Amino acid sequence: MEIPQKNAAMSGVFCTPRAKGANGERRDRALEERRIAPRWWTRQEGDVVRCALCFRGCTLRNGMAGFCGVRLDVRGTLVSPWLGRFCARAVDPIEKKPLAHWRPGTLIYSLGSMGCTMACPFCQNHEIAHPERPEALSRAAAALRPEELVLEIRNLGLSSVAFTYNEPTLQAEYILEAAPLLRENGIAVVLVTNGVMSEPVASELLTCTDAANVDLKAFDAERYRRLGGSLDAVKANIASWVRGGVHVELTHLVVPGLVDPGEGFDAMTDWIAALSPSVPLHLSRCFPAWQHFAPPTDTELLYSLADRARGKLRHVHLGNVR
Repeated sequence: MEIPQKNAAMSGVFCTPRAKGANGERRDRALEERRIAPRWWTRQEGDVVRCALCFRGCTLRNGMAGFCGVRLDVRGTLVSPWLGRFCARAVDPIEKKPLAHWRPGTLIYSLGSMGCTMACPFCQNHEIAHPERPEALSRAAAALRPEELVLEIRNLGLSSVAFTYNEPTLQAEYILEAAPLLRENGIAVVLVTNGVMSEPVASELLTCTDAANVDLKAFDAERYRRLGGSLDAVKANIASWVRGGVHVELTHLVVPGLVDPGEGFDAMTDWIAALSPSVPLHLSRCFPAWQHFAPPTDTELLYSLADRARGKLRHVHLGNVR
């Protein structure tokens, strides 16, 4: 596999899929023939469907796409053309997920696709999470069958794969199909997720996820709603995965104007400590991106928050601090 230049948005060695050509077109046709069907949806009256992948439960009519942009109603059937197709591939240090207490010092194969179940204005990867021209991104994406994924990872001498960059649960059906083959070949699965999937999806992914970094973006229901998420959903899924044996680390991006550095922050760290004081917390500095134009987070605030968190949690790390 060709591994060209670094890409700042992906923070690793970025691998853009090659121009498709005959081989790429054959792979796309092969994936089309064995297309993975979306799960977690029901048909309502007429051509209306209800998606149950995330907490939102979008109700769609024929021709409509859900909030995520990648699941749509086609004549009363939920389809997802992006399942098994990826527009970003990279080899990253595991610490860039970030995971500080799971296989430290190793490299991990990383895959990104299109779409997201939230809409954070400060998104660092908005080019693929919320693309302005999704049709162009679709043309550049490459199909990747599970057996091809295993071969690429093994040829690179790696033993883990991260579904990351955009929201990985939009590839949940692909991950579940690939998981037995990955496990058979000694390849661990990592998810870097916003954590707002529905409970049934979280429960099934728990069975095949070795480690995860979950974004805990705020600790206030209204602030989460403004970002298109659900605090209740992310808390429930974090707790389920921690109790279910997944190695979970949390990232809290300290966004000026969004994060409550007072009682809200203390309530968040109290909740994490009650779950387990051993859960690592990454406090990350925010920089202007996409629709967010505020100055970068004050580093003194980060250091202050870290000191307070360390009074309750055993592993507190700072991110994006130079």
